[in-house]
Amino acid sequence: MGAAHPTPDPSVASRRLKLAFGLCLAYMTVELVGGFLANSLALLADAGHMLADAGSIGLALFAARLSLRPPSKKLTYGYHRAEILAATLNAATLLAVGLSILVEAFRRLAHPPQVASGVMLAVAVPGLVVNLAMAAVLHGGGQKNLNVRAAFFHVLTDTLGSVQVILAALAMMWFGWAWADPVASMLLSGLVMFSGYRVLRETVFILMEGTPAQIDLDQLRQSLLAVEGVVGVHDLHVWLIASDFVAASVHLEVSDSADDSLLWQVRKLLAEKFDIHHSTVQLERRPSPRTNLLPVYPKS
Repeated sequence: MGAAHPTPDPSVASRRLKLAFGLCLAYMTVELVGGFLANSLALLADAGHMLADAGSIGLALFAARLSLRPPSKKLTYGYHRAEILAATLNAATLLAVGLSILVEAFRRLAHPPQVASGVMLAVAVPGLVVNLAMAAVLHGGGQKNLNVRAAFFHVLTDTLGSVQVILAALAMMWFGWAWADPVASMLLSGLVMFSGYRVLRETVFILMEGTPAQIDLDQLRQSLLAVEGVVGVHDLHVWLIASDFVAASVHLEVSDSADDSLLWQVRKLLAEKFDIHHSTVQLERRPSPRTNLLPVYPKS
């Protein structure tokens, strides 16, 4: 039996993530203050969505730091699941925030309050610029890293939210459409809750030890059977420890002629073709028909 246990690469382009995190957190504060001053629920909703961005980026940094801690006797896989637990809490918070925004938006739609559309626009336009800057920062490096890529798509979605707020502010300024603010808030609350749902769906899947979407188990089984010396595959399991940490275990039935190089070939196959770098492989010898025959003695 052999096991490959390299530590997953913890690099998540931390300098770019820290810069994006700082921009996001700073402007989220500006939007919160501007939302209260302008009495704009759309701005507050967009601030809630920026909270999702900050949470996504913060989790990437959090995961990087914790993943550097070595495993212990009590936590033999280390602290990789801390990322998942934090993401679950983040998702629940997003769903709660999105729902509260939606309820308030319906209330405001029935009785639209006075909104300072000029202040709303003055806050939203720089917000769009900040979102574009964050997207450029995250796109500039680390796109092979799952956490960085996820944060990048979060920011792209929030850019759409900023555009919605700007359009709502212009609609109120030019046409006096007081309902534009609560309608934009409803759309933004949908984005916030959808972000929370996606994160929650992924974290539950990981906690249930689901097979990663990019792994085709049938293809993996056939690839293992194609290795010279392998005659059977059973107890094949592939699961996620964290969002970018895939583990696998398998029992391989091998012929008597198979040598120790077979184990190296299997590990190489798992790592290079399926990007599985944490694997436990158990070899089981299958006797050849000749060695399995019992002697037959003539009757005396």
